[in-house]
Amino acid sequence: MKETGLRNKVALVTGSRRGIGRAIAMALADAGADVIVCDIVLDDGKLNEAVEAIRALGRRSAAFKVDISDKAQVESMVEQSARMVGRIDILVNCAGVWIPGETLLDCSDEDWDRVIDTNLRGTYFCCRSVGRIMVKQREGNIVNLSSQVGLNPGAGAGAYSISKAGIIMLTRQLALELAPYNIRVNALAPGIVKTDFNADLWKNADIANQMVHGIPIGRMAEPDDVARPAVFLASDDSRYITGAVINVDGGWQVPVSDRPGLR
Repeated sequence: MKETGLRNKVALVTGSRRGIGRAIAMALADAGADVIVCDIVLDDGKLNEAVEAIRALGRRSAAFKVDISDKAQVESMVEQSARMVGRIDILVNCAGVWIPGETLLDCSDEDWDRVIDTNLRGTYFCCRSVGRIMVKQREGNIVNLSSQVGLNPGAGAGAYSISKAGIIMLTRQLALELAPYNIRVNALAPGIVKTDFNADLWKNADIANQMVHGIPIGRMAEPDDVARPAVFLASDDSRYITGAVINVDGGWQVPVSDRPGLR
């Protein structure tokens, strides 16, 4: 698929300043797509570095500073993006927040609102705004990032788990509603991925060893391990797949008799 599979396609990737979002943005560009990137943080220069890396591959790119929990900001970004490049063929929703170690009973109203508003409501805002453009185009692909804790509860996941479970149903409902317009909507459910987002976990040797023991493949994922399935879902190679939730977890969902109690 490299440099050909997504040629002449335009992608918008949220949360693409670093980690999984950055890896997906680069993988889409590597496959031929022009890629618009956005994140809530712009000042540290990392988002603009992503733009330069995408342009170095010969693709068009632009960066937007956006809080996806703000409907007006999302709609402005999508409108400007579509006007700038003419269309949006692919939307990948990676932006999200996590407050580790907080149980649902201990979760403050402010923390609940922040997680749900960003992860679930923000993903919905992006899907709705871009989806309206795709309906007019009569084609498109949306890839949402859920999580293994969206499928099964996880210790210390709290509101994050609820938000990621909501993304799964959002994906399936949109897949049903948008199929008549030749728009596919799918989700990825990663396990632990080695990013700054959860560095407190995988950089702790004791926790990391316990987690790896529960992964049949025997290692935690790198961002590129999630980026490659995202490119597959965004391409015509998956043209008969919609409403799917693909585990990207190294086999974590597979029952293992001696697995420690990680959940």
